[in-house]
Amino acid sequence: MGSLLLVLLLLLLSPSYPRGGSARRRRSARTQSPGGRSHPPFWVRVSPDFKAVPLGGSLWLNCSSSCPLPEGSSLRTELRRGETLSGPRWVAYQLLDVRAWSSDVHCFVTCAGETRGATARITAYKQPSSVILEPPVLTGSDYTLRCHVTHVFPVRFFVVFLRRGGRVIYSESLERFTGLDLANVTLTYLLPSRPRDSGQPVTCHARLNLDGLVVLSSSSPVTLPVPAWSPASKALASTSIAGCVGIFLVVGALCLRKYLSMQPPA
Repeated sequence: MGSLLLVLLLLLLSPSYPRGGSARRRRSARTQSPGGRSHPPFWVRVSPDFKAVPLGGSLWLNCSSSCPLPEGSSLRTELRRGETLSGPRWVAYQLLDVRAWSSDVHCFVTCAGETRGATARITAYKQPSSVILEPPVLTGSDYTLRCHVTHVFPVRFFVVFLRRGGRVIYSESLERFTGLDLANVTLTYLLPSRPRDSGQPVTCHARLNLDGLVVLSSSSPVTLPVPAWSPASKALASTSIAGCVGIFLVVGALCLRKYLSMQPPA
């Protein structure tokens, strides 16, 4: 009996003998974070993460995650919300009547007590109601070209340019206009007149570029007129023509007189 108790005591003192409390602590260390909760890594995505919509338009945003069992999701935005749809690991949110120039929309998902999020940028724009190029006016030696771009938003992201034929002859960025309201813009340009430009078509264009979204609006073509003669030019031309006619008459009279003098008397 004494020998049996000695063997049991040696087994209990052996380092390799399993202890229940220590095993439980090892299992807990594998499944819990230092704070006492399990936080498996997961990602949150929102799609699209950038969207430009026409002023007053609507869109859908999809918020998804890799969490196997999401505890909840939410959306934080100042935009007007519509319907909400959901499925496994995703929630879709509808945003209505977008009128703010630029808005950040935040999507959040909670998984195993941890909340993570993703952000999308939503912008609104307004294509010009019209692009009108006035008929060119020749003043002195320059054509005056005047282009009107109406009801645009946001103005500072537009570029207005003029084309003669297929070539850009002038371009101007409107980035100096920092207002966030609908606006009308008028661009005036003096084009030096050249004889070969007469009859050439000219057009005006307004281009909006928002992170890859390009919106182009164009005017109807107008034709550069033939330069009109000024009164001084007309007087000079008349004098020149009269002088030429006089010279021809004198030369003709001299030739006739010489011809007659060479004829034998009758």
